[in-house]
Amino acid sequence: MERMRRLTRWTTETLFNYVHGNHLVYNTCWEDPRLDREVLELGTDDELVLITSAGCNALDYALDAPRSIHAVDMNFRQNALLELKLAGIRHLEHDEFFAVFGEGGTPDFPGWYHDRLRRDLPGYARRYWDRHLRFFERRRPGDSFYHHGTTGLFARLMNRYLRMAGVLDDLRALFEAGSLEEQRAIYCGRVCHRLWRPAIRRALRTDIALSLLGVPAAQKEHLERTCHRDIAAFMENCVEAVCTRLPTADNYFWRLYLFGRYTHGCCPEYLRPAAFGRLKSGLADRIRTHTDSLTGFLQAHPGRLSRFVLLDHMDWLGHRHPSALAEEWQAIVDRARPDCRILWRSGGFAADFVDPVTVEHRGRRTRLGDLLRYDRERAAECHARDRVHTYGSFHIAQFAA
Repeated sequence: MERMRRLTRWTTETLFNYVHGNHLVYNTCWEDPRLDREVLELGTDDELVLITSAGCNALDYALDAPRSIHAVDMNFRQNALLELKLAGIRHLEHDEFFAVFGEGGTPDFPGWYHDRLRRDLPGYARRYWDRHLRFFERRRPGDSFYHHGTTGLFARLMNRYLRMAGVLDDLRALFEAGSLEEQRAIYCGRVCHRLWRPAIRRALRTDIALSLLGVPAAQKEHLERTCHRDIAAFMENCVEAVCTRLPTADNYFWRLYLFGRYTHGCCPEYLRPAAFGRLKSGLADRIRTHTDSLTGFLQAHPGRLSRFVLLDHMDWLGHRHPSALAEEWQAIVDRARPDCRILWRSGGFAADFVDPVTVEHRGRRTRLGDLLRYDRERAAECHARDRVHTYGSFHIAQFAA
């Protein structure tokens, strides 16, 4: 039995590593920057580091005009996507930029790319997009960049399932609803019983589905251990909360995931005309991309940083690579300003793998639990308003004086 568990774990991790090492995974950020910006309270003196993902949130943070933003990702394809967005901000007009990144592509994109964007990309990004222009070509009306990448593939498969289940039109109506009462009536009366069939619950438990979504085995295990339910039940609860307890009018995360494109009235801030103009006027130039691990970047970075956005990657570091987690936190401690603020999310209801980590601080070994001061009340209040709502917990911390 133990041998079988080891084999299953090896197979799952091999699949996850293959997906992350050979593909664009995230075509959009799956974290709510409105909450992050509230908590980060970025000022003109702040220097921020975050994991790139799809780069959307780096652009949102730039609207608060921090001194610098360092977007770090081990997957160069994620940085190539952010670099394409930065080139688009510099060289496209708003309606053109929205056609590419709001509507998911246009037949005009290859011409814009070769005439205006390509020359402004770093070499690695140029080579990547030279081979993947089709992502944005939109040869058919239903095509979308947001159906590419591994999360895009999952979205496309889910879209087919929703059509077969006969709920896609009802979900459109739910996202046009004018009140929570109307949302609840649509979801409970017309969607829920047709959506959550045994087949979809089984699919959500598979290694392939979770790898496409960027969820490794360690994160799945941590989630199920701390929330006391399996991942399919957890996701069912998340979807119910999004559809019945949170307004859908501005939930651009799920709108994109379900329908493959944003609308002008429901989209990330960086896609809105006024914000786009501010980014074009120079704020976007404060963003730098780095293809590296967070630890590698921090060890090489010469200055100190005041804000850290760590997403959820510690879920699998903590359970599969605790020494790498300790090394990363040591690098954070070494590069953090005294007033720094650190945000992260977890698939689990608790991040119990952080506090036991020990680091060298002021000449002695110290537990992070003794070094970090958490704002748990504010984190819980923010987490309840999170429009994505697929994480188990949200964490805000800074170093104790």
